[in-house]
Amino acid sequence: MAMTATRTLIAPGSAPTPPRRRRSRARRAVLGIPSAVFTTALAIIFLYPLIWTAISSVGPRAGTSQTDGWGFGNYLALADYQAGVWVYLGNSLFVSLLTVTLTLLLSLTGGYAFARFDFPGKNVLFLLVLAILMVPYATLLIPLYVLLNAVGLQNSLVGVALVITMFQLPFSMFMMRVSFESVPREFDEAAMVDGCTPLSALWRVLIPAVKPGLITVGLFAFLTAWNDFFAPLILINDSARMTLPLAVANLRGQAQGVVDYGATEAGVVVLALPCILLFLILQRHYVRGFMSGAFKG
Repeated sequence: MAMTATRTLIAPGSAPTPPRRRRSRARRAVLGIPSAVFTTALAIIFLYPLIWTAISSVGPRAGTSQTDGWGFGNYLALADYQAGVWVYLGNSLFVSLLTVTLTLLLSLTGGYAFARFDFPGKNVLFLLVLAILMVPYATLLIPLYVLLNAVGLQNSLVGVALVITMFQLPFSMFMMRVSFESVPREFDEAAMVDGCTPLSALWRVLIPAVKPGLITVGLFAFLTAWNDFFAPLILINDSARMTLPLAVANLRGQAQGVVDYGATEAGVVVLALPCILLFLILQRHYVRGFMSGAFKG
């Protein structure tokens, strides 16, 4: 008697999921709920003040430059404050770009030297650079003011940029050393075989390899210089040379104790907008820069 075998035809790509895999996916989905709730709550906590400030800067409020309806009266008041918001924006942009340039140049060359060359006292010198992090920022501003006054850089935006750069170097130097150390030395050797000098190997081979680290260092330097308040407060005396954070802070000290909260909120929005845009544009490189030293090639 012939027996007939029954076969179940299954379409390609539609194989049933094993029960163990389904349980694993369900477990990950359930365990991921607290993480999603926690990160969403953190996002709301951090974003709510900024969103509230942005809405209030264009909303009607008594005692501000925008009393009737929604509009940009507070921004117009900010634009006409003392020397004008464009002057303060230009000052902040000059200090930030100069700080970024100096920080990238010094940290790139210093990180390359610490990562690729052996010389007496290398580790001790690197520890001395990192020791700057242990010194409170505010305690050095007065001695630095005296030093800048001696070299003719008092009340100067260049002096402010130099001070901020000095305090940026420990983190930036550490970041670039880790980035260079994550690049295999075989890259250098291959470049040398092809006839490159150490400087040309750095320019043609290593800089493209550590680009995420450079972007991270540059972004940190820009955000620090753009938002810094204490250095301009101590080092700048001329109101026409104030940076935007200092101008927004001075905007609160109006005559007879009256504070223009609308113009102040507009100033906060103008301060925050470039930082948000830069972070959104460079977010992928920023994360890769922090992860560059996690795995050595």
